[in-house]
Amino acid sequence: MDLRDYLRVLRKGWIIILALVLMGVALGSVFSLLSTPMYLASSKVFVSVQSAGTVSELTQGSNFTQNQVKSYADIITTPAVLQPVITQLQLPITAETLASRVTASTATGTVVVDIGVSDGSPQSAADIANAIASSFEKVVSSIVPVDATGTSPVKITVLQQALVPLEPATPNTRLNIILGGVIGLVLGLVVSVLRQTLDTKVRNEHDVEGITSAPILGGIAFDPRTVERPLVVQDDPRSPRAESFRTLRTNLQFLVALDRPKSYVITSSIPGEGKSTSSANLAIVTASAGTRTIIIDADLRKPKLAEYLGLEGGAGLTDVLVGRAEVSDVMQRWGSHDLFVLPAGRIPPNPSELLGSNAMIALIQKLEAEFDLVLFDAPPLLPVTDAAILAKHTGGALLMVGAGRVHKGQLKGAVAALTNVGSGLAGIVMTMLPTKGPDSYGYGRYGYGYGYGYGLEFETTPGSERKRRKGAVAPRHEEGFLPVK
Repeated sequence: MDLRDYLRVLRKGWIIILALVLMGVALGSVFSLLSTPMYLASSKVFVSVQSAGTVSELTQGSNFTQNQVKSYADIITTPAVLQPVITQLQLPITAETLASRVTASTATGTVVVDIGVSDGSPQSAADIANAIASSFEKVVSSIVPVDATGTSPVKITVLQQALVPLEPATPNTRLNIILGGVIGLVLGLVVSVLRQTLDTKVRNEHDVEGITSAPILGGIAFDPRTVERPLVVQDDPRSPRAESFRTLRTNLQFLVALDRPKSYVITSSIPGEGKSTSSANLAIVTASAGTRTIIIDADLRKPKLAEYLGLEGGAGLTDVLVGRAEVSDVMQRWGSHDLFVLPAGRIPPNPSELLGSNAMIALIQKLEAEFDLVLFDAPPLLPVTDAAILAKHTGGALLMVGAGRVHKGQLKGAVAALTNVGSGLAGIVMTMLPTKGPDSYGYGRYGYGYGYGYGLEFETTPGSERKRRKGAVAPRHEEGFLPVK
């Protein structure tokens, strides 16, 4: 993953990250509120060696004390020191329990022992710390052998009595909140990165570019009302979705202008990626720009084109391929422009054989001679081989890729299905692109997101099915797809 990928992760997962940070802060606060306050009191004792006072003896005594003071500090947490404290203060705990609340430490090179005691009561913490210092002094005096004069060579002096603490040492509410927030942030980043890494769906052009080098010709914004109005370029011509089909038409113009064949197969990896509605809308905007266009419903298994365009589909491509009818007899003109539609006709028992037959090849050549652009709406590539076979005899396939719908493995399989039979992949068209978020449709290579008045009210004139914007002048004729000879 490069920097761009990480930035995309942050943009896509910021809600999760923020939620986990807030959760961490909340848990830190709750932990602080539920924790029992513990107070810390400390006393200090000085360990020294009694000597006659000569320089040599003082030096030896100092070295001896520094070497032994760590052992003396370990004595503090033993029952020998703690049990007299428990008896003196009448504490209802054992020496082992008390030892877990007592710390004894000494800095390197010093002979001062710091005794710390934590307790739920500030007064009790101070009393225990002072009692331990006193008990420690007595225990050391009793266990160190006396000299010839009967005096213990080691002397324990209390340097600092423990004072009653005014504030609890734990919990540290501020620290807990900060730690909770940091832990939540780290977890949020980890979850977002894992989510991005484990996400196998194609979400944007970056995912497509990692699978195929075919050019991305355009992107179609997702419209939840597609089922209600599949022909958006006719029903809502000023919407961002309609504008994206015009951009796709313009990009497709360059393919046709490069002396390539004028016929293309529109297909997808799996069903439900919007290939049929995209085919119909692309054909309409292409014909409206002055290009003589024909679109053929080559999905001989589940034809939808005639239904979307409101045409009779009882006779069509299958009748032409088996010799029952001529193209001119079954193709139908649609709208006021040079757009012709050849429905699928009756569903045959052998669709793949018909689409790969010599009759199909001859039909393609005939249509390319009569029309400026020939579009085939073919079945998805993964379930059946129809589209791959048909694309071999045309200028290639225009592969519709549903953002968030198709998986990367499925897209790889679709590209491989075309490659395995020698068919070309003319280009990729992203469909179902979200309108919000880091993978959203908007300004950029896919087209324009401002919509030219999208969202304004429309009215229907009596006796006409065409809608016009209230108070708007008629749109100018668009520049666009010029006929290619």
